[in-house]
Amino acid sequence: MTSVEISRRLASRLPQYARVQWTESTGSTNADLLADVTAPAFTALIAGHQSAGRGRLGRPWTAPPGSQAILSVLLRPSASELDRLGTIPLATGLAVLDAVRSVAHAAAGPELKWPNDVLWDGQKICGILAEAAGFPEDPRIVVGLGVNVSLTREELPVPHATSLALQGIDVSAEDMAVAVLEALHRRLAQWATGDRSLMDDYRAECITIGKPVRVEAPTGELFGTVTDVAPDGRIDLRAADGSRHLIAAGDVTHLRRTDADY
Repeated sequence: MTSVEISRRLASRLPQYARVQWTESTGSTNADLLADVTAPAFTALIAGHQSAGRGRLGRPWTAPPGSQAILSVLLRPSASELDRLGTIPLATGLAVLDAVRSVAHAAAGPELKWPNDVLWDGQKICGILAEAAGFPEDPRIVVGLGVNVSLTREELPVPHATSLALQGIDVSAEDMAVAVLEALHRRLAQWATGDRSLMDDYRAECITIGKPVRVEAPTGELFGTVTDVAPDGRIDLRAADGSRHLIAAGDVTHLRRTDADY
């Protein structure tokens, strides 16, 4: 089946998207969409394989062809939406959680760690990266992700990763991509309208809230307990001395109470 035929089949399954394209292989679906300055909002690009995929902080996110659901979605935020850009990655993580639960037919198992790490048994099942271009004249946001579908233990990109297959879930990469795109459209529609229930839903699922953590932030290492997630997506960290820190970016490690030496 040709790329055009696969794109048409996927588009018929995802009528809510302005355009759906499939490519067998590319360097980065994010880079491809960011470079397409004429693509309409809610253009989706799905790939069978990408050779230069990246996660947060520039980390590589690679896998054998056909073993991940790899996709990116283009957004064109309006001026009124620009102050909410920080919650797009959180909405994306919530959408992936929705999709994983839907294909697994189980509420237990998958969990959401701030900001958008979807975990199963504490192991990461998805990499997510949001990137921007065109500011301020033509703002574009691309959200890209890769869900580990059929990777074996030997194929995992990092030791703390897992895949749906390793969790006993039998689903094709195409069906997983469709499930993610359906959930992502719903969550990003909530985001676009400023629906407050989006962040309420996020807080209800985020297992980082209430946990003692170590945060490797751009300003340095911090220890404390996460008390909340702010409306703009930042975590609210209370340190042992009672000081409060609102953190927009950083690597979070959940600690056991006995490990929390702050």
